[in-house]
Amino acid sequence: MKFVGTDDSFFIVFTLAALWNAGAQDSCAHRCEEHLGTCSCQVTCQSLRICCPDYKEFCLQISPYSGSLMGGKDFLIESKALNVSSVLTCRFKQKIQTSGYVAKDGTAHCISPLLYETGFIPFEVSTDDGLTFPYSGTWLSVHHSKVTDDEKCKLVNETKWQYYGTPNTDGNLTLTWTRQALAATHINIEVWGYQETGESYSENWLAEWKYLYTLAREFPNTGIFSFIPEPAKGNYSTWDFGILRIIPSSYSDGQSNIPSVWSNEHALAWHLGKDFRNDPNAWATAKCLEWDRKEEKLPNFMEEIADCPCTLAQARADTGRFHTDYGCDIEKGSVCTYHPGAVHCVRAIQASPQYGSGQQCCYDSTGTQILTRDSTGGSTPDRGHDWGSPPFLKPPRIPGFSHWLYDVISFYYCCLWSDNCDFYMKRRPSSDCRTYRPPRAASAFGDPHFFTFDGLNFTFNGQGEYTLVESDLTSLRVQGRTQQAHFPNGTGAQGTGLSAVAMQEKGSDVIEVRYSEDLNLEVLLNQRVLNFSEQTWMDLKGLFLYSTPDHNITVMFSSGSGVEVRGSGGFLSLTVLLPEKFQNHTQGLFGVMNGNTEDEYTFKNKTTMSIHASPQQLFEFGANWAVENGTSLFTYDTEFLLNSFFYGEKHNASFLPVFVPHEDPADPLVEQMALLCDSDPFCRFDVLTTRSLQVGNSTRLSHQNHKLLVEHLEPVISCGWLDHPINGRKNGTSYLLGSTISFSCNQGYELTGSKERTCQASGAWSGDTPSCTWGTDIKQLILLGSVFGVVALAVLARLTFLCRKQR
Repeated sequence: MKFVGTDDSFFIVFTLAALWNAGAQDSCAHRCEEHLGTCSCQVTCQSLRICCPDYKEFCLQISPYSGSLMGGKDFLIESKALNVSSVLTCRFKQKIQTSGYVAKDGTAHCISPLLYETGFIPFEVSTDDGLTFPYSGTWLSVHHSKVTDDEKCKLVNETKWQYYGTPNTDGNLTLTWTRQALAATHINIEVWGYQETGESYSENWLAEWKYLYTLAREFPNTGIFSFIPEPAKGNYSTWDFGILRIIPSSYSDGQSNIPSVWSNEHALAWHLGKDFRNDPNAWATAKCLEWDRKEEKLPNFMEEIADCPCTLAQARADTGRFHTDYGCDIEKGSVCTYHPGAVHCVRAIQASPQYGSGQQCCYDSTGTQILTRDSTGGSTPDRGHDWGSPPFLKPPRIPGFSHWLYDVISFYYCCLWSDNCDFYMKRRPSSDCRTYRPPRAASAFGDPHFFTFDGLNFTFNGQGEYTLVESDLTSLRVQGRTQQAHFPNGTGAQGTGLSAVAMQEKGSDVIEVRYSEDLNLEVLLNQRVLNFSEQTWMDLKGLFLYSTPDHNITVMFSSGSGVEVRGSGGFLSLTVLLPEKFQNHTQGLFGVMNGNTEDEYTFKNKTTMSIHASPQQLFEFGANWAVENGTSLFTYDTEFLLNSFFYGEKHNASFLPVFVPHEDPADPLVEQMALLCDSDPFCRFDVLTTRSLQVGNSTRLSHQNHKLLVEHLEPVISCGWLDHPINGRKNGTSYLLGSTISFSCNQGYELTGSKERTCQASGAWSGDTPSCTWGTDIKQLILLGSVFGVVALAVLARLTFLCRKQR
């Protein structure tokens, strides 16, 4: 049973700490019983999930609710319990304390700390200078690259900054920031470095951000600072990359967890000494070789990362397992600095299980994967996943920074600052796609029409809450709620549409996407409304959550399953993507995923119904998958939802829809429908049942999107990479079914083996391996050279003999 508040401003709900005594629990529980269904805050009393109507006395609200994992963000706390006399202390994860204060206007504030992980971080607030911490909540720690630009100081010319000290990169460097971000008249600018110490992949392997030195002191907080860098005093050559921090001058050097503005992380080349500036190529070569020797001793992470999708279309469609690499995005102009020739790259969403590694896949303008064995712009996997991975804290799982240390700065050393990219590509070779298996897709949209994982489609427009798919493999559950559709004049129609979708996998957070009463799209995290004004990407428990600018929602679970929800014509449109491992492990309205449509209509008791069932029989099948009481993932926070879905039957047996809508040629709407829908039966069905061309058009577009998605996810055969022959060349870098690679030899060599090889349906290349051997001209030249050599030796011997004889 779940009840949450209806206070719109209460988008982050905090819980009371487990300091309440048994009497307080009983009192709170009693008050909940008295106000069942009307309370405004969900709280936890010593693990007992209950709801208190007097939340304003205990619960806290904060704004903003998120910031960089580097810390230093000043956020506002609102609570009746806090006042000017309060002496605030803020404690994160029960051990990291930061400053709290009450401003002159009576508002309370906390400072977020430096963290080494992302996601919702528990924190507590003390009003008695740290003696007790009776209030608790959560702070969203965000990957440093994903916070907004006004939260960071900006390097005006980042490339020059990172290359400073190499030829043709002299001159001023400029740092800018939003001066209002720090309440100070003067600031200090510090240099911090990042390192990971201890034995790799062991318990003593630790990550550390460390203060190195102060670049400027008591500088006016004007929002701009220009300077000519000089080599830093002291030995900092061991610090590969770092970051700048701006703090109020009233704080001491390197003081932790204080108001701060951080720059982007960057290579610490500009402050290095004369050995770097005199010969950066030699310096970088030595660094590259040192990295190569270290890599030799580390485990081979390549063995456990997933293969890349074969095509760009597959990579963009497999949204449960791959997500756009922001460093090379086709939607943003394909500025692919580290992957020349690529138009789009994606990263595997989940890190590998043992080593926390990541996969990257890049594609050219033809949609073909680029491999490092063919081009320096090829896909390069990562020892440290860019987004980190639970349990974080231990390298190489630190979000962003482990990736920089093992995969980015080494690219600078080997490829950008010296001509040793072959060393880098040897350690970071692209994986091809021979073992890649695309996911299967199921969709629901319109009034609602269901497309199963095995390709069967049917219409079921019951009213209630239903199991769309559940799996015993990962305890995945995706549930859908349908509500009655309405005619344009507001009266009820004999059809329904998806109004909410809720989902969970194993012990993950629960995500619900729904239409609110005012027809705005809402996302709920564990029954609490989320606000996407600050963040569009969230690392949550057991899943990632992403919201596009047009408010499409994608949920990516740790199993690789993905759920996409879109608002469409007043109804929700839903797509579920499941990897191959879910084969024979699904049930629900989306059927049994096994490639066999004959068992698609399987009831809860495992009996099946013919795929040629009538619409009325399909209605009975759909009703059988109504959610059972006690298993619902949905939130019931309004009187309408309580009465309609919580207290009512999960399937409204009294609601009978139109099973086969009548198409009257004399109806003026029919002519418009024919022009809009053409032969799309689902578009026509929805226009007739709702009398709305807008609904029909949304259904038509959703149907087209589903067909295109299924097309893009068709399996593709790859025969694997082919090398060119020694002393020869190859023409072509596509290794998929039907691709032909041709071979030729350098001048003076002859080709043996196949001149062309074609990728066959069996996954093998046609023909024989080509090779280049000496040609006839070279053989004759060698023979002639041998003859002249023998003659020359004979002449030399004769001359030697005559000289000795003469003496």
